Amino acid sequence: MRRLALPVAALATAALLAACGGGSGSPDDPTTPEDSTSEDTTEPAASGNLVVWVDENRQPAVEAAAATFTAETGVTVETVVKNFADIRADFLAQVPTGEGPDITVGAHDWLGSFIINGVVDSVDLAGMEGDFESVALEAFTYDGQLYGLPYALETVAVVRNTDLVEETPDTFDEMIAMGEAAGTRYPFVINTGGTTGDGYTYYGFQTSFGAPVFEQNDDGSYTNTVGMGGDAGEQFAEWLGEQGAAGVFSTDWDYDISVQEFADGNAPYTVAGPWAISAFTDAGINVAVDPIPSAGGETAAPFVGVQGFYVSAQSANALIANDFLTTYMATPEAMRALHDADPRIPAMTVVAEDVASDPVTAGFLASSQNGTPMPSIPEMADVWEYWNTAEATIIGGADPVSTWNTMIEDLQAQLGG
Repeated sequence: MRRLALPVAALATAALLAACGGGSGSPDDPTTPEDSTSEDTTEPAASGNLVVWVDENRQPAVEAAAATFTAETGVTVETVVKNFADIRADFLAQVPTGEGPDITVGAHDWLGSFIINGVVDSVDLAGMEGDFESVALEAFTYDGQLYGLPYALETVAVVRNTDLVEETPDTFDEMIAMGEAAGTRYPFVINTGGTTGDGYTYYGFQTSFGAPVFEQNDDGSYTNTVGMGGDAGEQFAEWLGEQGAAGVFSTDWDYDISVQEFADGNAPYTVAGPWAISAFTDAGINVAVDPIPSAGGETAAPFVGVQGFYVSAQSANALIANDFLTTYMATPEAMRALHDADPRIPAMTVVAEDVASDPVTAGFLASSQNGTPMPSIPEMADVWEYWNTAEATIIGGADPVSTWNTMIEDLQAQLGG
């Protein structure tokens, strides 16, 4: 275990800063006792209370780190179990009133709304940035500032039926040719979201044309400048139309259908996330996981979702909260415990490499290392409907270039730029 980054006396002082806000407990009576002039110079133990919101799966891992933290600092940690689906809204509602936790688990794509509403504080990793996957740090970075401790990530990749095909080649066209040679009903299936569209699942192919949804800064954080217009976007749109016309993509496929077709052995390849693997293996399919092949000549960079821990902007114990995260949660032991409780790719590199001894996990890790964080900026909420609809319409037979450019124009108008 790393030593405590803050001196115990500093923790004690920080714990006494305020009696309200951030879910922290009231400080002890600070009245100086009459014998305070004695020569006893023993440093006091820190006092106070941190409240951490977690879901049921991750509570034991957080409590294990908290027990060591309390033993070494004197600061108690109360974990409050919440439904993960409720945390975002509850955090947004409670923090501005001075309620809520000091720390909460959460997804990185909540960050934009958290920043706009002023409910999160920055996190200082104290030089440990090199211990984490770069895509995980990018995900929690906003305007050059880190706002969370990442702990896990997930993405989509090509899932391959190893009884039907031996490898996933580097290009999409080669993959389809190998799929056709397998003699199955389809060479490849993918969730298109039916007629609604699914830009998320298709995004690796789109980025291989050099058409990101938003442009990024040098540190990986997103601007609000749409990046999927112009020649690169048009080329991707034309490719979508070609694949739709050839029957390689279909608006008849949604998530359930694409999973079932692959599980039934009707296609040797699909694009899916780790959440789908059990459906395939339970059906008796032997699977391997590979990075998404390029369709447009550049590296296919699927969206990566990252989960981590945020510090409340209203926490009365922000320094202590940051120290708990960076000194006690940001350890290989704690990160491995989180993985064992809720298996996802660890954001800490040494732990990710350890769990990648499992070849399926290794495949998703390789795909994530090619990937890019799903934008956490507030503007992303305005993108999905326009973007998904345009893709489905093009796959369904609409003119690719005009449909795509209309989507770009409508989206820019919506964003005010």
